[in-house]
Amino acid sequence: MSPSIPIPPHDLPLTGGSPFPPIADYAFVSDCHTGALIAPDGSIEWLCVPRFDAPSVFGALLDRRAGSFRVGPYGAVVPLSVRYEPGTMLLETTWMTASGWLIVRDALTIGDWHDEHADEGSHTRPPTDHDADHMLIRCVYCAQGEVSVEAVCEPMFDYGRRPGTWTMVGGDWGAAEVTDGDTTMRLTSDMRFGIEGNRARARHTMSEGEHKFVALSWTHGLEGPSDREDAVERLARTSHYWREWLGGGRFPDHRWRGHLQRSALTLKGLIYAPTGATVAALTTSLPETPQGIRNWDYRYCWMRDATFTLWALHAIGFDWEADDFMQFVADLERPDGALQIMVGVGGELDLTERTLAHLSGYEAAKPVRIGNGAFQQRQNDVFGAVLDSAFIHSKVGGHMPQRLWPVLKDQVRAALAVWQEPDQGIWEARGAPKHYVSSKLMCWVAVDRGARLAQLEGETDLAREWAVAAQEISEDILDRGVTDAGVFRQHYDTDALDASNLLVALVRFLPRDDPRVRATVLATAEGLSDNGFILRYRVQETDDGLTGEEGTFLICSFWLVAALCEISELERASALLVAAAALRRGARRT
Repeated sequence: MSPSIPIPPHDLPLTGGSPFPPIADYAFVSDCHTGALIAPDGSIEWLCVPRFDAPSVFGALLDRRAGSFRVGPYGAVVPLSVRYEPGTMLLETTWMTASGWLIVRDALTIGDWHDEHADEGSHTRPPTDHDADHMLIRCVYCAQGEVSVEAVCEPMFDYGRRPGTWTMVGGDWGAAEVTDGDTTMRLTSDMRFGIEGNRARARHTMSEGEHKFVALSWTHGLEGPSDREDAVERLARTSHYWREWLGGGRFPDHRWRGHLQRSALTLKGLIYAPTGATVAALTTSLPETPQGIRNWDYRYCWMRDATFTLWALHAIGFDWEADDFMQFVADLERPDGALQIMVGVGGELDLTERTLAHLSGYEAAKPVRIGNGAFQQRQNDVFGAVLDSAFIHSKVGGHMPQRLWPVLKDQVRAALAVWQEPDQGIWEARGAPKHYVSSKLMCWVAVDRGARLAQLEGETDLAREWAVAAQEISEDILDRGVTDAGVFRQHYDTDALDASNLLVALVRFLPRDDPRVRATVLATAEGLSDNGFILRYRVQETDDGLTGEEGTFLICSFWLVAALCEISELERASALLVAAAALRRGARRT
């Protein structure tokens, strides 16, 4: 006999609507080895261990059955407040229930350097005083009244393919291990856990003033906190680490200082400390538009994206990270002399793209992809990105390692060899190669910066040779890359707009008062605006090899802010900056 009340599918909540939180409502925590996304209801819905691009153990972000780890009040899913502790990557969630108040603090903890542990062979950068504990700690405090708390840990290994097998550890109920045969993690708590199939669950009614903790650890011998005091101390050390790091930056006494600091922490949190690589994003396959197909794996290091990160960090005084990235670049394999456009965080070259058909995707956006086929593309702008990064580093007094200079010379030679050839462009179009203007522009950057660096290295003949070559590239761009209206075109065979040409103003290709710079900036502001923000391009005018629509790219809007400043349109720049800053939502709901 069928039930009288229809049971909804597993991916629809009882209340109707989407079972997925809005992407902007997730909070991000990091230990500079990996990162986690925490939903407002207290569930860890994305975590890959032991590093950013490893298979997920909690993947509910991409399928509600792909694993999660929740700590919070039983029967409540909407917190009163979610915030980052100022100056840190610690998250604090406050709950008000009918019977009391509860505060949960979450962090991927960072402690002193672990001399006794063997897995530090992954470090190619010199050891610092701190390193990841490879541990997620969740501390719970009942601030008033009584609150029934539950902790439910249900990992699904290998992107939701394999449930874990749990076993209790020791003679009490406070420790259990879970494994899929390849990866093992240990759950430690001062609450009592029981095993229910492929999940471990604890329940406890907390009284006013009571503290509890739950910790999940991996590697390092699966070491967890010895007791509650140890768990709290580890959170304190992690808080101190982030605030000490942030204190090394230069931030103006301005009402947007908090935005700058949170942005800096986010960028730092996306750096893989063992090598110095920077991942473009924590996640894979979040859609550009609802139910769209433009879903990519961004958990890798793009030379271009890393350059933008270093621009930002240099601007606010964080130069150590740039040193590490330069050494990472020098470490990379270069089979034909040229750097690959993107690599794994350990320097891996093979990033073969695959689809995961068993995952539903975020709000049914499919396919879900791992790997990224763009690693095989020709994107000629990569050479300029690397040379500009090195040039900026040298301008702010950074040391140029001698082993890096031959690498940089090879990149200039590579740019000279390909600048007249079509490519896939900065946006990694999957259509036919084109003569993209921004690719030619960044080849010019590569050769121009190479000439300047050669002068600094005392190689004056080489500097003169490359300066002449840079002028040749510049003349070709100005001859073929500008429309009759004086606007830089997307590629040589179209008059379509492309937001990447805003870089013309930002890399000092032309003087800021050149009418072609002004015309391009204003045309982009008008022609690529969508609900007040900037598209990369119009898909109707671009052969990118894909179907469907795409949303605006926030980096393009910030490029426009900078470009408007270059042409002295300060009021327009300020208005767009205010609108972009207002989009910040995650971990600020109070």
